[in-house]
Amino acid sequence: MRPLFFATMLTLTGLAAGANASEADFLNSLEGDWSGSGMVLTRIGGAKVNVSCNLKSDAGASTVAMNGSCRGLAVITRSFSANVKAAGQRYIGNYTGPSGQPSKLVGSRKGDALTFNVTWARVTNGDRSANMMIEKVGQNGLRLQTVDRDPASGRSVVTSRIDLQRQ
Repeated sequence: MRPLFFATMLTLTGLAAGANASEADFLNSLEGDWSGSGMVLTRIGGAKVNVSCNLKSDAGASTVAMNGSCRGLAVITRSFSANVKAAGQRYIGNYTGPSGQPSKLVGSRKGDALTFNVTWARVTNGDRSANMMIEKVGQNGLRLQTVDRDPASGRSVVTSRIDLQRQ
């Protein structure tokens, strides 16, 4: 009975180590310099602003730090950053957008995407919650997307979507 127990424990330990390696490989695949374009809503129901963006991402075995900026309307530039850490099956961290106030990120990895529940630092679009996704698209693509709920209709609205390519 003991050999079976030890063999099972070794197998489970190996599976856990493989999962950690998989997370490290995924996070490392996000590292690099990225640029691209997309859109941002000024508010739900408001104007859609086309933006061009640059992003630098640094990754470790269990962390990723992203710093970027987007330019819209030819002259307005806004900076943003995200710092995320893998904690078991969960990812936790913060996002700082144009307000300069850090917002809380809690989520998980699903395939090639990190999906987060966001708790904004201040009321945005009628509440303090939204969803954010950082998705690896192929070998050299990265998509950043935020979805919020329209307080009037209750429907989900994509409030930002930025598609980037590795440089």
